[in-house]
Amino acid sequence: MLDNNTYIPSRFNAITHTDDHGIVLFNSYNGAICYFSEEEKAEVLSSLKRNGTNELASEIKQELYDNGYLVSEQVDEKRRAQFLHQSMHRTDFMHLVLMPTEACNFRCSYCYETFPRGKMNRETILGLHALVKEKAARLSNLNISWFGGEPLLALDVIEELSTSFINIAKENKIQYSSDLVTNGYFLTKEVFQKLLSWEIRQLMVTIDGIGEVHDRRRYLAGGGKTFSKIIENLTGLKDISGDFDMTIRVNFDESNLHETSKLIEFLKVHFADDKRFGVIFRPVGRWGGANDDELPVCSQITSNKKIWEFTNEAVTNGLEISSMISGSLMPTGSVCYAAKPNSLVVGSNGQLYKCTIALNEEMNRVGQIHEDGSVTLDFDKIAIWTTSGEETDSVCQSCFYRPACQGNHCPLYRMRTGERPCPYEKRSIKKVLNLIWKNSLKEEITLYK
Repeated sequence: MLDNNTYIPSRFNAITHTDDHGIVLFNSYNGAICYFSEEEKAEVLSSLKRNGTNELASEIKQELYDNGYLVSEQVDEKRRAQFLHQSMHRTDFMHLVLMPTEACNFRCSYCYETFPRGKMNRETILGLHALVKEKAARLSNLNISWFGGEPLLALDVIEELSTSFINIAKENKIQYSSDLVTNGYFLTKEVFQKLLSWEIRQLMVTIDGIGEVHDRRRYLAGGGKTFSKIIENLTGLKDISGDFDMTIRVNFDESNLHETSKLIEFLKVHFADDKRFGVIFRPVGRWGGANDDELPVCSQITSNKKIWEFTNEAVTNGLEISSMISGSLMPTGSVCYAAKPNSLVVGSNGQLYKCTIALNEEMNRVGQIHEDGSVTLDFDKIAIWTTSGEETDSVCQSCFYRPACQGNHCPLYRMRTGERPCPYEKRSIKKVLNLIWKNSLKEEITLYK
């Protein structure tokens, strides 16, 4: 049967060349990442010319079409992107960022929090039980993120609420997932096994250097070192069987920039043999803390450069890239939770926010959860967070990365500066794709979605 369609390259494609003279293709509308060898490259590049191709006569062209790199010229990709944006308003999805305590046992030099409250009060706990139970019949997906303060200071709250949520999810056939950000000080084997039993399988712990380098930046509230205890805990977790995803985050600025390579070597020795541990590098920013004016933050040029230099160094040393990197390339994967209508942050006193950074700013206080599970919401404030991206930004509307970030990678950044909050991955997409390809070689897999 004759194919009368003309196929053209998707507006959401990105391409990079690899060290073995092949290419990696990425499409932000469906998240497909594919590798093509040097022998296949010529046909791929020819097929992706702007004048299009009239038939899918070869296996490679068919594959380009199947993975969204070629689309029929009749497809309105702008409308597809608009529809994807609307999908974020689905009412059967709910994401709650819960602060079981706002206290913390650390006083990190670049922290922006003020720790005004301790453990979550009983009214808020009961309100969360009731809220999820009431919403359950209409939910297909429930995601819980545990934040703080230091959430492991309130392990009993995590246990009570997790047990309740899991039971409700099972009763109502809801897909349930949970993640947790911790400083790692209390993350012993015993605690970690409890977290796994509560379906908390994605975690993030920050390490900023070896020994004193880390301890100068991330120290105990009363003074005291933390590095050795965190490493002892993390290495102990390797003995636990089963699936989990541990991201080791490295925050860098001018004060530890030149020590990061030593840290990568250290992490290689301890974690390169366990693929459940991945690394991510991020620059310290002035996020509103008491020490903001004194922080030796890197310039944007240095930050953009060093993120991927350090990532390349880590991959070269056999470490895994954090799954957060590839996850950010997926459709809506780079959209901040604060910009998603179905996402709320719940403080320990029941105060509702959109963002975990601007906790003291009035525009971020969007409501309150009550003991009976009802919520009071200020929809005018919520609209500020959820409608500041591609809806009004014509540059974002025409960007190849639009489906992944939707102009709302960080609505707070846009509010504060008036500038476009482009993700690090988008700014350096060729380097990112190359690193994902390089990372895959360690396991000798081919990058097919």
